[in-house]
Amino acid sequence: MNGTEVVQAGLGAAGNEITLWSMFWHAHFVVKFVMLGLMAASVWSWAIIIDKSLFFHRSERAMDRFEEVFWSGQSLEELYQMLVDRPAGAMAAVFVAAMREWKRAVENPGRSFANLGQRIDKVLDVTIQRERERFESKLLVLATIGSASPFIGLFGTVWGIMTSFRSIAASKNTSLAVVAPGIAEALFATAIGLFAAIPAVIAYNKLQAEANKQQARLEAYADEFSAILSRQIDERIAA
Repeated sequence: MNGTEVVQAGLGAAGNEITLWSMFWHAHFVVKFVMLGLMAASVWSWAIIIDKSLFFHRSERAMDRFEEVFWSGQSLEELYQMLVDRPAGAMAAVFVAAMREWKRAVENPGRSFANLGQRIDKVLDVTIQRERERFESKLLVLATIGSASPFIGLFGTVWGIMTSFRSIAASKNTSLAVVAPGIAEALFATAIGLFAAIPAVIAYNKLQAEANKQQARLEAYADEFSAILSRQIDERIAA
C-alpha cells in the first residue's frame, strides 16, 4: 500500500463513520497482523482463565470432601483401599503416595522402620511439588500475555503512525480529515493490546494466589498426616 492509496483510504474512512471494523479493515497489513495476534491471545487467555478457575473450584471441593472423610474416623487402610486406584484431588493423591510408602514397609518385614519417616516425608514433598506444577500449569501463559501484549500493541501503533506520517508527506496534506483515521487505526492496536493484557494480569494474580493457598493447605495436611504416621512408626519400633 503506497502513500496515495493510504491517503485515499484515510479520506474514504473520514467521509464515513469510523467504526472498529473500518479501523481494522483500513489498517496496514502489519498492524492487521498485530491486531489478529492480540485478539487470538485474548481468546487464549480467557480460555485459560475459565479452565483454571473451574479447576481450582473442583480442587477445593475435592479437598473439602477428602478432609471430611479423613477426619471422620474411618481407618486409614479402608480409605487407602477406596482411593488407591483413583485418588480424587490433590490431597487424596498426597495421602495415597504416603500410604503406599507406609504399606511397603509394613508388608515387607525385612525393611527397616528406622528411616521410614524420612522416606514418607520425601514422598510427601515430591507429591506436593507435582501437584503444585498442576496448579501453576498455563499460568505462565497468562503472565506472558499480560506483560507482552501492551508492547506488541504499541509496536502496531508505532508502525501505523509511521505509515500515516508517510501518507501525510506523500500527499502534502496535513488536514485533520487525513491524519485522524490513520492515527485512530494505529491507536486501535494499543487498545486491543490492553484489552488482552488487563484481564490476563488480573487473572494471573488471582489464580497464582489460589495456587499458593491450595499448596499451603496441602503442606499443612501433609505435616499432620506425617505426624500421625510418625507416631505409628514409633509405636512399632517400641514394640
